[in-house]
Amino acid sequence: MVQDVARQVAEQVRTGFGLRLSTMEHVTSGADEHARLWLARSADGGRYAVKLSGGGTPAGLVVTTYLAEQGVPGIAAPLRAADGRLFIDHDGRRLSVVPWVSDQRALEGPMTGAHWRAYGEVLAAVHAVPVTDELSRLLPAGGAAYPSIVTATRAIAARLRDPAPADLADPLVAELAGVWSAVADRLGALTRKVERRAVDQRDRPGPTVVCHGDPHLGNLLLGADGQVWLIDWDDAVLAPPECDIMFVLGGVLAFAPITVEQQQAVLAGYGGTDVDPVRLAWFVAVRALDDVSDWTRQALDLDAEAADRARAARIVRGLVSPVGLVTLADAAVRGLDPRRGPGIRP
Repeated sequence: MVQDVARQVAEQVRTGFGLRLSTMEHVTSGADEHARLWLARSADGGRYAVKLSGGGTPAGLVVTTYLAEQGVPGIAAPLRAADGRLFIDHDGRRLSVVPWVSDQRALEGPMTGAHWRAYGEVLAAVHAVPVTDELSRLLPAGGAAYPSIVTATRAIAARLRDPAPADLADPLVAELAGVWSAVADRLGALTRKVERRAVDQRDRPGPTVVCHGDPHLGNLLLGADGQVWLIDWDDAVLAPPECDIMFVLGGVLAFAPITVEQQQAVLAGYGGTDVDPVRLAWFVAVRALDDVSDWTRQALDLDAEAADRARAARIVRGLVSPVGLVTLADAAVRGLDPRRGPGIRP
């Protein structure tokens, strides 16, 4: 089945993009359950990321094209199809082709000081581009989905508190019910704080810039001489810079912590900036609830593959661990001092 899809996609790439592919290697890393990605090689030796996207919008393709045209470093722009579009349709999904720029993921390292600084430089360049009317129409506001995230979190909590008969017979559901029970008070408090502090975000809006929305080390590739590439722009938003900066200062990936020295290198590349601790904590909290509710939902899907459910459950256990994102978000929100103004500087 997978090979059949690969052959169909390769043929569409040939007819739609005028690119003949000699091989298609399925890439399994990544958290997007609605996407398929291949490392494709052309007859002339070129390498490309060929992606089928089933969720979201094509805004990420528009953004990367615009950023590359603006001269932002570390951006791989998509190829245009023969009709000028940035993608073609494949059974209701978007088929896009982007040059494959590197095999070396930042998560696998090693990242040099130059790489950390370049990471900050790329974020700064992204945040500095003018927001066009097209981007204003296409990109959602960062954090705007928090009501649905809060609803999803409460729905998962209710399901695990009062499982259905089919759930009771599933050992993984029972295990996750125990996991959520142990952190129920913390999750409930975090959910309420996200709702209350959303008012702060409305009343104290920060500057609105183009944000990647998910610029963790899993979406960063390393090149030679300290070069980096920021990939996977499906979650691009318009938001205050803290929406991206939280991935450096907020400790979003507990299994890949960023040291103080590394943070300083990123911020040195980014340039002097004020960071609002209230906005930073709010974005971290929203991300924590989104991650824990969505990964739990995947783990509770009784129709999914056992290996996929087990992986999702492992991620949930990590999120609520003492070093996990839920714990970090709870600490960030609790640690806000109302007497303290913005002013975290590199």
